Amino acid sequence: MVNKFTQYHTVESKHLDELNHVNNIQYLHWSQEIAKAHWESLIASLETQTGIWMVRNHRIEYRLEAKEKDIIRVETHVNSVRGPLSNRVVSFYNNTTQKLLVHCQTQWCYIDLNLKKALTIPSEIEYLFLNKK
Repeated sequence: MVNKFTQYHTVESKHLDELNHVNNIQYLHWSQEIAKAHWESLIASLETQTGIWMVRNHRIEYRLEAKEKDIIRVETHVNSVRGPLSNRVVSFYNNTTQKLLVHCQTQWCYIDLNLKKALTIPSEIEYLFLNKK
């Protein structure tokens, strides 16, 4: 079972676009925010960290709108790891109706910050992503 991570956001007026829906860019911001929080929670137990993550691409499907005062449940997990790449899924739900609002998949690349080159994802990190409840 993959390691899922959840956050909640209450939609504020600053999150809205001209149509009074959550702005598309806000979903990207929340996607990156939850990815970072999930990563930090996973590596808290690790002794060393050798790499950082860089986005390779995003694929986002907008399904339903969210409006001011809606509570959004954001769930994320990594569903695959290969070499230096991982695929992270982020799903946004209206917490009242439980309906899926937005689905985002991001491919991340694990990078050695000093050498500026891709690193194979260590087995202990792969385990944290894919095998921890």
